[in-house]
Amino acid sequence: MKNLFVLALLIFSVTTFACSDILNSTLRVLDSDDEKNLCEYSGNVVLVVNVASRCGYTPQYAALQRIYTKYKDEGFMVIGIPSRDFKQEFSEEAKVAEFCSTEYGVDFPMFATAKVTGENAHPFYKKLIAASGKEPRWNFAKYLIDRNGEVVDHYKSRVTPESEKLVSAIQSAL
Repeated sequence: MKNLFVLALLIFSVTTFACSDILNSTLRVLDSDDEKNLCEYSGNVVLVVNVASRCGYTPQYAALQRIYTKYKDEGFMVIGIPSRDFKQEFSEEAKVAEFCSTEYGVDFPMFATAKVTGENAHPFYKKLIAASGKEPRWNFAKYLIDRNGEVVDHYKSRVTPESEKLVSAIQSAL
């Protein structure tokens, strides 16, 4: 019986802490020198969004915050990554952080501004693009990652965070 318990604990440890290649990426925290490896989110359903503060889709921040609040206790994460690729983000990260906090009350993880398109895209985005076959064409493109760390789908900017299509996919992944 003791050996069975040890084996079960070993299997639990391996599956709990295994990190997919996609999530095994380090990003700098927004307006900080701190870095975080996304393996920390292994086992969660993760929605990755390239965000911008001065875009027609910027009001999606409110919906992102609402779905994060609604599902975070079930193992759901939203990760925001500001990008200047489409020239609609502040040049100073402090302004981005203040804007997200004061205008939308964002408390989901936000990371440093990064390139999300082209050959100079951040390595994390290169993995998302390779896994989905889709590159962000504008701000607020979304990638849904399942609990195994695999990309489930890519959603264009116009698919809102609270759309039936995206919420249904999140609920299925949870």
